[in-house]
Order: sequence, then C-alpha cells, then structure tokens
Amino acid sequence: MSAVDTFPLGASTTLAELANDPHPRLALLRAHEPVSWLPELDGWLVTRRDLALSVMRDGTTFTVDDPRFSTAQVVGPSMLSLDGADHTRHRDPFAAPFRPRAVRDGFAAFIEEETDRLITSLAPTGAGELRRAFAGPLAVAVVTQALGLAGTTTETVLTWYDAIVRAVSDITAGLDPGTSGAQAYAQLRGAVEATVADPDTSSLLAAAAGRLTVPEVASNAAVLMFGGIETTEAMITNALLHLLGDPGQLALVKDDFDLLDGAIEESLRLEPGAAVVDRYATRDTVLGPATIRRGDLVTVSLAGANRDPAVFPDPDRFDVRRPEARLQLAFAHGPHHCLAAHLARLETRIALQRLLERLPALRLDPDRPASPHGLVFRKPPTLHVLWS
Repeated sequence: MSAVDTFPLGASTTLAELANDPHPRLALLRAHEPVSWLPELDGWLVTRRDLALSVMRDGTTFTVDDPRFSTAQVVGPSMLSLDGADHTRHRDPFAAPFRPRAVRDGFAAFIEEETDRLITSLAPTGAGELRRAFAGPLAVAVVTQALGLAGTTTETVLTWYDAIVRAVSDITAGLDPGTSGAQAYAQLRGAVEATVADPDTSSLLAAAAGRLTVPEVASNAAVLMFGGIETTEAMITNALLHLLGDPGQLALVKDDFDLLDGAIEESLRLEPGAAVVDRYATRDTVLGPATIRRGDLVTVSLAGANRDPAVFPDPDRFDVRRPEARLQLAFAHGPHHCLAAHLARLETRIALQRLLERLPALRLDPDRPASPHGLVFRKPPTLHVLWS
C-alpha cells in the first residue's frame, strides 16, 4: 500500500492551504494522521506535540545537517544547519549576550528608548501600519545592536532580511528562489567582514571571529539577524492582532500588565512566527503511525503541536490566563531551541506595554482587516490600526 493510500488526509493537503488557513487542516491531521505523508511537501508532517518533541530532541535520528536544508542553501552552514560538535562550535561564541540576566542588563534600556522613539514618530497621525512602521524597525534595531553590525541602516537590513526570508520560503515550497536572497546575503556578509575588520570595534561579531572563521561568523550572523527580526517582528505583530482582536482579553491586560507575559506566550502558541522546522531522518525509524526511511524529510508543525488539545484544552481560544501556555513550542526545542528567545520576549513585552500605555485607544482598523499568512513564517502582511 502506498503512502498516498495510507495517509489520505496528507495526500489531499496543499501547501496553499497550509499558508492561508492551516489550523483546520492541522487539526484533522493531528487527530487522524499525526505523522502524515504530504506529496506536495515530498515529506512527512508531524502535528502532535509529543511526536514533535521526539523529533526535535533526537538530533541523532533527525538531523538538520542535510544539503536540502533551506536556510543553508541561502547562507551556508551555520548553527541552524549543523548538529553535534559542529553545532556547538558555531553556537557557543554567540551565546553569552542572550542569557536571561545578560539580556535584561544589556538590552532593556535600549529597547525602551527605541520603542519610545518609534511610538513618538507614530503618535501624531492617529492611524498607521504597525508591522513595518513599528515591529520591523524595532526588531532590526535590537538585533543590529546585539550583533554590533556597523555601517548600515534599518532600511538596508530590512531589505536584506526580506530577500533572505523570501528565498528560504521559496525553497521550502519547492520553488526557484531566484538570486535576490544570495545577493542580499553577499551584502550582509560584506557588512560583517567590515565590522570584524574594524580594529576599534568590540562587537559580538568581532568576538566570535576569534573562535570562528569570518565566513562562519557571517553565516551565523545572517541566521541570528533574520531569525531575530522574523521572530520578534512576528511576535509583536501577532500579539497585537490577538489582543486588539479580543476586547475582553485586552481589557484584562490593560487592567494588569503582569498578564502581558501570559498574553505573549498565548499568542506564540496560537500563531508561532515560524510555523515549521525541518529535519532529515538519518536512519529508518518508526514515529507514531509512520515508518520513516533514511533520508526522508520530516517537517515538524510547531503550529500544529501548539494547538494539541491533549495539552491545551480548547486550543483555538486566546486566553491570557492559560496556565499551560508556557508549554508552547514556538521557539522549537532541544539543541536548536532559539538562542535569542529571552531577548525576543523582553522586546515584545516592552513594545506591547509601551504601545498600550501611550496609545490607550489603540484598535484595529475595521476597514483594513488583517490575518496571518505564510507557509514557513506566519504573520499578517500588514497590521493597520487607529488611535485617538
């Protein structure tokens, strides 16, 4: 019996459906085919949380180190596309500034200052689009500050980031990524090389160059940069969409800003900025109902795992007081857990609280509705809002 016959729901699942409105289909797959073969993906899709954890924890059986890995095709080998000792060697030089205390001590004041500056530029107009006028520029400013990248602008970095993310998404969808991603990465690498070569710099990039080659520093800088921008831009934008779209939950948060942390975790659960992560089987193995062959693509649906009703009762409901929200997997798990998760959380919390304090009448623009979109990276393309 063929995989198409064994997994009929997977056979009828389209990538367009997963990009546009994935959650009903993911719920069906999770209930009936929690590991399913998707011909359009040419691989397996894992949607149940316990099975997703099994894949992400087992770097020996399920690896990222494969020439098909989409990010590595654009920026080369990095901590994101290596396992074992090579992964540790690439990751460790960047780890220190992203530990919890270092994040608070090193970034809180900068984030507050940059957030206030961006809100001040918004406030007189009474209407705006917050993804590209607020969330994106804030994410770029913070990640550029964290890396110590010199000699560039927010607009330039956003252009590079757009091109790299688009190329990664196209490769995942089986499309020709074109040349824009490679060109953007070449420009980013040039900026990294200039930063490292500057004798007066004391940046994280320069420090990492003492332990990695400059091309390795550049590859990891690209991963941290587009990962940091994508994760945080999506976190802020999706959290605003969830909060502003639910007046009851918004009122709870505005009455008690201590609930913001729960709101952020719940938003990450409902709509993780990175919806999937890819692995490749290093050996024949059995996962749930599936017999997986060596070399098969195994895609973990973080979006599917995050709405598993076995862990999250009433999983489609946004609840800022949900006690198990911290069990969400938006930052992945295991050796490839997001390095900058603490920074992304701090940035999002400061951004949301400052927006709600300074623009108390902030609300969605009813004439320009927004909804998340994307196969790999999910957020609203635009988030139009109004305020008094």
